Amino acid sequence: MTDRISKEPAAAPAGSGASGTPYEAIKAIPVRHYGRWVSAVVVVALLGWLVYAFSQGDIIWDTVWDKVFDPSVLGGLWNTVVISVAAMALGLVLGVVFAVMRLSKNPVTGAVAWLYIWFFRGTPVYVQLLVWFNLSLIFQYIDLGPIYKNETVDVMTPFMVALLGLGLNEGAYMAEIVRAGIQSVDEGQTEAAHALGMSRTKTMGRIVLPQAMRVIVPPTGNEFINMLKTSSLVSAVQYTELLRASSNIGNTAGAVMEMLFVASIWYLALTSVFSVGQYYLERRFARGSIRNLPPTPWQRIRANLTTFKRSAVSG
Repeated sequence: MTDRISKEPAAAPAGSGASGTPYEAIKAIPVRHYGRWVSAVVVVALLGWLVYAFSQGDIIWDTVWDKVFDPSVLGGLWNTVVISVAAMALGLVLGVVFAVMRLSKNPVTGAVAWLYIWFFRGTPVYVQLLVWFNLSLIFQYIDLGPIYKNETVDVMTPFMVALLGLGLNEGAYMAEIVRAGIQSVDEGQTEAAHALGMSRTKTMGRIVLPQAMRVIVPPTGNEFINMLKTSSLVSAVQYTELLRASSNIGNTAGAVMEMLFVASIWYLALTSVFSVGQYYLERRFARGSIRNLPPTPWQRIRANLTTFKRSAVSG
């Protein structure tokens, strides 16, 4: 009996196809983005021209660097931070209160909240500051009965005027931001909390607001950055913040433009520091809403450097 020997084809060697033909090595050629390089050169050239133009102007730059850490400037810087934080805190509290009032089913509280938002958003903050500064023309005394009584001139100090002017104005904007954040939370969350026996106040504080923070934090951070710059308006009511302190030195020493640059340097420093804080605060509250958190600025820099190195090696 003849044995049948099945002849199976030999396995193809590694790196070859089914027919035994060796694979060709893939050579990846990166795409050239010439437009990016051209635009980069144009931008750098424009920046260089701008720096050169300022360097040739009638500005004594030594005065700028000498006055950056002047005690008067640092005092004004501290006052700017204090009034900005205090006014923002007042605006945030008022924003939460009036947002809840506007969403209330009570028509009276809803109307009062709408009127507050309508008035303070509809008039310039500079006008509001001047009204508070001249409040003694309307009310000579602030009389709260047995609790407190004093002349309005003594009560409305520059700090108090700045706090009320900025804080009440900010409260109107924050009310709309908080209202949008509250409405972004699904109503099923509120219904589930009420089904568990939670009161409206507890539901708002423990269920709705924590979830609404994801929507509230980004515009709130922008509002605070804007508050740092808007605080320069309080110089009109005799409050010595950064701009007023710098302007006083500039008018006395005859270095007006130099001191404006000093103030700009500190404003840029403040906004940069608080922008970093805003970024990480947004990142923290975004943990429950997105699966992969966006990269941090340092991670982006490292990724760009790695990409640049790979492109250089490929080239």
